[in-house]
Amino acid sequence: MNDVFASQWHVVRTHSRREFDAQRHLSRQGFEVYLPRYQKRRSHARKVELICAPLFPCYAFVKFDPLRQQWRSIRSTIGVVELLCRDGVPVPLPDRFIADLRRSEVKGLVRIIDRVPLPMGAPVQVLDGVFAGRAGLFDGMSDDERVAVLLEFLGRETRVMLDSASIAAA
Repeated sequence: MNDVFASQWHVVRTHSRREFDAQRHLSRQGFEVYLPRYQKRRSHARKVELICAPLFPCYAFVKFDPLRQQWRSIRSTIGVVELLCRDGVPVPLPDRFIADLRRSEVKGLVRIIDRVPLPMGAPVQVLDGVFAGRAGLFDGMSDDERVAVLLEFLGRETRVMLDSASIAAA
């Protein structure tokens, strides 16, 4: 049997915020490493920015054949806390898990659909920004992930455009 077909994906637990260090050092040792990432919206000091973040914080995936490869060095790699094992043997992931994750990637990032489209007129709550805490009605969504919300403002309904992460179903 060819080594490529005998290799399986395994789970590595990393130190907090050290996933990229673990990935780099495991790769240097010759292991194939997969660290799925997604685009995350981060707010700091009144500034919102998009960053690439690990899809599974504190975890990475390593492909190897435990019967044919030296894998014990994984446990002492910089950034790694442990290789998930059962009775001292690395536990493989189901074959389709990584393939399914990779199929969901667009430009190297796992596509996350964080909201189910709301029906027109659904009640929503504004979570942050100038209108935080206000209730309104969902009035549509634009192509750039912004939503239209009808808010009671100055005695009448006013349509405002908000970031989709700024609302939640009420």
